[in-house]
Amino acid sequence: MRKFNEKTLVIASHNKGKIREIQELLAPFSVEVIAGNSDLPEPIEDADSFLGNAQIKSRFFSQAMQLPALSDDSGLCVPALDNAPGIYSARWAGEGKDFDLAMQKIEKAIREKDLNPQGQPAYFMCALSLMWPDGTEAAFEGRIDGTLTFPPRGTKGFGYDPIFIPEGFDITFAEMEPAKKHLMSHRARAFKQLVEACFR
Repeated sequence: MRKFNEKTLVIASHNKGKIREIQELLAPFSVEVIAGNSDLPEPIEDADSFLGNAQIKSRFFSQAMQLPALSDDSGLCVPALDNAPGIYSARWAGEGKDFDLAMQKIEKAIREKDLNPQGQPAYFMCALSLMWPDGTEAAFEGRIDGTLTFPPRGTKGFGYDPIFIPEGFDITFAEMEPAKKHLMSHRARAFKQLVEACFR
C-alpha cells in the first residue's frame, strides 16, 4: 500500500461538515487539508456502490488539481427500506440539502410499510478513496450499526445524525460530543484503516 508523503491533500467535497470532520481526523499528521476547488463542477456520481462513487470523486479532483485527493461517500442504510436511502442519502435531502426533509421522508417511508419507525435497525456506511494523480489508489470501508429514533434529536452533528442512535448508546450522533463520535463513527472506522495503511 502506497504511503502518503505529500504535504497537501485535497478533500473531494464541497460539504463543509465533512471537510471539517476530515481535517480533525488528519490533524495529527501535519497534512494541509484543502477543499476541492469550488469552481470545478461536482462530478456525476452514477456508480452503484459507496466505493464506486467515492472513486469517481477522488479521481476527478486528483486529476483536475494534480494533487492527491481523498473522497468519502457515505450514507444511512435502513434494512426495512431495502437499505435506502443508501447511496442516495444526499439526494433524499434534495438540491437544498434539506436533511430535516430527508429524515421526514425516512419516517414516512417506514410508516407506509406498516412498520414502527421508532427503534428500526439502521447502519451508516462510509467508503474512502485516496487517489494520486498517477491513478494509484487506496480504498477502505467502515460501518456502524444502530437504530433510528424520531423526532430527530441533537444539534451537534450533520446529515442524518439526529435520528441515529449507535449500538450500545442511548443518545444520537447529533447529541454526542464530536470528539466522541470521531472515535467510533463509520467514517472513523474507515479512517483508522486509511491511517494505518497510508499515514503511519
